[in-house]
Amino acid sequence: MMLPQLWESRSIESVYDFTKKPRGIVYSEYEQVPFIPMEMVPIDRPYINDNNIRNGRDIRSGNYFEKGDVLLAKITPSFENGKQGIAKDIPGLFGVASTELIPIREKSGISSKYFLFYYLLEKEVRKQITQKMEGTTGRQRIPISVLKKWMIPFPPLKEQEKIAAVLFKIQQAIEVQDSIIEAAQELKKSTMEHVFTHGLRGEKTKETKIGRIPESWETEHLGQKALITAGGTPSRNISAYWKNATIPWVKTSEINYKLITSTEEHITEEGLNNSVAQILPVGTILMAMYGQGVTRGKVALLGIEATTNQACAAIQPYKDINSDFIYYYLTKSYEKLRSLGHGAQQPNLNKQIIQSFTIALPKKDEQKEIADILQAVDKKNKLHTSKTIMLQDLFKTMLNKLMTGDIRVKDLDIDTSCVLEMKNKR
Repeated sequence: MMLPQLWESRSIESVYDFTKKPRGIVYSEYEQVPFIPMEMVPIDRPYINDNNIRNGRDIRSGNYFEKGDVLLAKITPSFENGKQGIAKDIPGLFGVASTELIPIREKSGISSKYFLFYYLLEKEVRKQITQKMEGTTGRQRIPISVLKKWMIPFPPLKEQEKIAAVLFKIQQAIEVQDSIIEAAQELKKSTMEHVFTHGLRGEKTKETKIGRIPESWETEHLGQKALITAGGTPSRNISAYWKNATIPWVKTSEINYKLITSTEEHITEEGLNNSVAQILPVGTILMAMYGQGVTRGKVALLGIEATTNQACAAIQPYKDINSDFIYYYLTKSYEKLRSLGHGAQQPNLNKQIIQSFTIALPKKDEQKEIADILQAVDKKNKLHTSKTIMLQDLFKTMLNKLMTGDIRVKDLDIDTSCVLEMKNKR
């Protein structure tokens, strides 16, 4: 690869130090030593913000590191996943990390730890280094000798800092969006808890078999207020049911509290006619009746006409019922629905369980008002989720182009204080 002007090709060990414990430090002499296990190391975030405080006498193994070091995971799949971080906030000047973490530090006046941090996040770089792993399957590691000799494109220090500052600021923007999304999700959760218990009319509540609800609300089985059906899967052995297909076909893995506007798979008209699958209208609520992990009990709304497999329940509320209200009510009832599953190893829901599930219903105008409030929160969440995705795409693009010199920032006036605020101390 042709390097930009003033860049060099340097081994990591020639421009960074691999931290080693000084001879004079004996852990047992310290009552409080910060310890960082692998699970506290972030993915795609610059700082390690957590640590365990241990008595030095209890530390039997681990890698010594100092405040400000980059801690890099060397074991699979942590390395491939991007587990690494800068130990910014620890009490004292040193700590101990998992033996699977390699501590690396900048050389004053030569290198920036932030530049190395971002260089090692680049997807292609990780892919190349992964090929040098050694060890048995599932326990492969990057030899430190490989990492030390690894050649990196190395710009002058000021340009390193500008590159790192650009990437750091994009990550900061992503973290801001993530915080807003988290707050919106908490708002939605608390709002659902309130409106489905107290309603919007300020009325007294009454005790029912499903808990407290407003006095004017009624309890009904879901099957009394909606048509509930299940889908089907055309034979996979008949290509005519799947080849050049255009009819959307939903699987449980696609049901995840969202408006479904596209599907991973499609079936043909012939496949539709030769299975129990049926075309469902826009606004149908889908529920995953079974599936591994947390899938069972999740719901989604159809934003297109579509069919489903047999693991999806299709809920079509009758005309006097607001479909969005039912969607949010079932969203709030996720844990309760999961507890109703039948089966030994993997409890499943079925059509009968869903039909007999008890819901609380206000008049239709209040149903709509509640749905509108919750939709407003969802729209906010969706907006910030879109911003996060755009920023993540920008980060990946800029990471590649800045690290290869396709985009140069050396002559730009960039505030680099965000990557200069902390200097290593021995």
